[in-house]
Amino acid sequence: MLKYQIIPVTPFQQNCTLFWCDETKKAAVVDPGGDIEKVIAAIDNQQLTLVKVLLTHAHIDHAGATNALSKHYNVDIEGPHKDDQFWIDLIEEQKMRFGFAHAESFTPTRFLDQGDTVSFGNITLEVYFCPG
Repeated sequence: MLKYQIIPVTPFQQNCTLFWCDETKKAAVVDPGGDIEKVIAAIDNQQLTLVKVLLTHAHIDHAGATNALSKHYNVDIEGPHKDDQFWIDLIEEQKMRFGFAHAESFTPTRFLDQGDTVSFGNITLEVYFCPG
């Protein structure tokens, strides 16, 4: 069964989501924009094993803590779509503009496309990008 916890992060109070498989306790964090200590505390409180970081897009409030979280747990980064490389490249500039002291650029392990799947534990999700 899929379980989740929403963790408001960053001064923008953006919703970072911790998803996990209730059977295996394997987890994925979606859009870790910042406040990594809150995200780590949520993972620890639920006694989960983080296996990947997932990104819906690469605006700093959604992706600012991606590199730090990936390094902390030594896990892959999946997403965003390759068209967001522009935003990934601008993270260093954005952190100064918006005061995200610990944000760092990163290289995704895998970019995601419409219809791709991502898995953790016994959970598989299909990628759907909203038309925009």
